[in-house]
Amino acid sequence: MPSASTGAPTTVVASSAAVARTEAVSVGTSADTRLAPGGPGYRRMSFALFLAGVATFALLYSTQALLPLVSADFGVSASTASWTVSAATGALALFVLPLSALSERFGRRTLMTASLAIAVTVGLLVPFAPSVGVLIALRAVQGAALAGLPASATAFLAEEVRPKALITAIGLFVAGNSVGGMSGRIITGWVAQEWGWRVAVGVIGVLAVGCAVAFRLLLPAPRHFRAGSLRPAVLVRTVRGHLANPLLRRLYAIGALFMTVFGAVYTVIGYRLTDAPFSLPQGVIGSVFLVYLVGTVSASTAGKLVDRLGRRGALYLAGATTTAGLLVSLADSLPLVLLGLVLITAGFFAGHAVASSSVSHTAKEGRAQASALYQSAYYLGSSAGGTLGAVAYHSGGWAGTVALGLLAVAGVAGITLAGTRAARTQQQQRRRVVAVQH
Repeated sequence: MPSASTGAPTTVVASSAAVARTEAVSVGTSADTRLAPGGPGYRRMSFALFLAGVATFALLYSTQALLPLVSADFGVSASTASWTVSAATGALALFVLPLSALSERFGRRTLMTASLAIAVTVGLLVPFAPSVGVLIALRAVQGAALAGLPASATAFLAEEVRPKALITAIGLFVAGNSVGGMSGRIITGWVAQEWGWRVAVGVIGVLAVGCAVAFRLLLPAPRHFRAGSLRPAVLVRTVRGHLANPLLRRLYAIGALFMTVFGAVYTVIGYRLTDAPFSLPQGVIGSVFLVYLVGTVSASTAGKLVDRLGRRGALYLAGATTTAGLLVSLADSLPLVLLGLVLITAGFFAGHAVASSSVSHTAKEGRAQASALYQSAYYLGSSAGGTLGAVAYHSGGWAGTVALGLLAVAGVAGITLAGTRAARTQQQQRRRVVAVQH
């Protein structure tokens, strides 16, 4: 669901000597200078990135709850209207890696500020789209601009926050995503019911402007970032290294599959609740997204979940919770549908927070690029989920969408199981080596 990367090695941007300097600073001064809960600047930084997360998801999914109205206004099908979401998430997926490279040169805070500025500007133009084609194009530009946020934010956190607090800090950023997704959908639902979808997305644009301004004023200046030059060859080598890492590949696939479920469910749910036997008005459908609050809690507590169950145990639990939600949502009972959405949301956000923070923990070099690859896979999953979910709904109703979601969760379980077996094999090999040495 709706995940949840950092401290960039200077190799991606400069020389090997610069990498050594950066690592020396990290090791030598982390206990004194990096931020930690309760310390000076941590709360401001957390709130600033929380607001960035709110703006990102509010803008990125601003049309999702309004798809039935967009379909009616332009006279297009659900699958065509779904591209107003899929174009944004797909463009984000395509641009997140190159923009993460720019953050290595120009800085995390600078890139995040520029990305938000462009995205909110486009957001103020979206309400005036004269056709569905123009609307989809504007949404694609908006998604490309927002690509500067996710990887840069997690990279900023990994550089500026102490390692033990990293999962919690990233969880708070992901929690901002969930609040943005929730508030955006609720606001658009009620506003659209009275004044139409154009006014609704305009209100989200104004809300995002406020978040962007507050973000820039609150975010502390980075103290551990080391800029370097853009070197495509080094970037390609770094990316290849990450893709060659089996654990990182598994985490990327898990993020994509979780987001496929989430994208499919929340793209289609508006159509289901509009149709019989529910026939809910737009404002009430928007209020359904209050279940995102569950995601806020599950994402922000992901660190505690990992402490108790371990990374793979937490992923198993997240997958099981999502599966239960999908099955419960099949009932033609509004309370059970809502319960299903609660479980799906809780499982998704927990799984996303665990997977995204594990990427940051696993990558020892090129963390911004490692995070960017995760975000790319994650949003490709969102784009695929939105489009495939609409197609599945058109072909087989809600049961078709649920079947797609169950298939994706089965993929998560299979990949996690493969990781568990690989870890056991490595552990046995280490024991053999130790036994031979003794």
